[in-house]
Amino acid sequence: MNKKPSHSFAAELRPFVAPFRFDGSSEFHLKSQKTRERGGLDKGQGEEIIEANHKRLSDFQEKLYAQNSWSLLLIFQGMDAAGKDSAIKSIFKGINPQGCEVHSFKQPSTLELDHDFMWRSVIALPRRGRIGIFNRSYYEECLVVRVHPEIRAKEKIPDRLITRNIWRERFEDISSFERYLARNGTIILKFFLNISKEEQRQRFLARLDEPSKNWKFSMADIAERALWEKYQAAYQEVIRHTSSEAAPWHVVPADHKWFARVVIGSTVVSALNRLDLQFPKVDPASLQEFKLVRKALLAEGQERKVGKVAGQQVK
Repeated sequence: MNKKPSHSFAAELRPFVAPFRFDGSSEFHLKSQKTRERGGLDKGQGEEIIEANHKRLSDFQEKLYAQNSWSLLLIFQGMDAAGKDSAIKSIFKGINPQGCEVHSFKQPSTLELDHDFMWRSVIALPRRGRIGIFNRSYYEECLVVRVHPEIRAKEKIPDRLITRNIWRERFEDISSFERYLARNGTIILKFFLNISKEEQRQRFLARLDEPSKNWKFSMADIAERALWEKYQAAYQEVIRHTSSEAAPWHVVPADHKWFARVVIGSTVVSALNRLDLQFPKVDPASLQEFKLVRKALLAEGQERKVGKVAGQQVK
């Protein structure tokens, strides 16, 4: 695959992007989405694509940073053990850290609870030329808070604003916010890592059985697992109501970690490819100055060389 012309890679990656993309133009049912999909690949083929995408992403990121016009926001959501952390680590391996920031949103602090639910995400948005990665995000308001109504009391929202329409209103607020970002040059890609309950069980066991993974396990994960169906219903509602052309959701089959990385990496690379990123062109006046500077630097090197030879002769 790596030997084919570079202009063909977008078409090559389309089978690993299009089937998992939802922009709100069609009906969505989470139960119809396969978690063990492999896209007709074996693991070896998948790893070749992952490696090729590493190189493409590195190239695009350098141009994104240099052009300093667009920004890229990636949102990762999923059940515990879905592989969000490892996917981020793998896909963005080798990326210049100056142009990429990861924000992991945990339980909100007292300060964060004194603001609206979007506040902590807004202040972490990527600047132009940067890639921002949200490991969980403002969508937690429509997921964890919806599944755990008791959390909402801590948010201090006026009682009269908590109506039966609150979730529809949240979806509208989020969609409007994402449309605003898109209109200002932020490309938004949202990934739901779709893991099966059985695969989650196996990964929890691995965390318990391997000492090096014990730290990843929390009894709270088991409590959340008991609410699996409620979370699945909440995710389905989120994807149905906040998928748009400007901010599509990608429902990533996550039982095979390597294939999840194929899908995510291919989606990111394809999105950046559509921007037609280029290194900024230098104006003619600057080019003329560069010629003069180059001439002076070459002359300085020649002078040093002559001086060094003269010094040796004196000795």
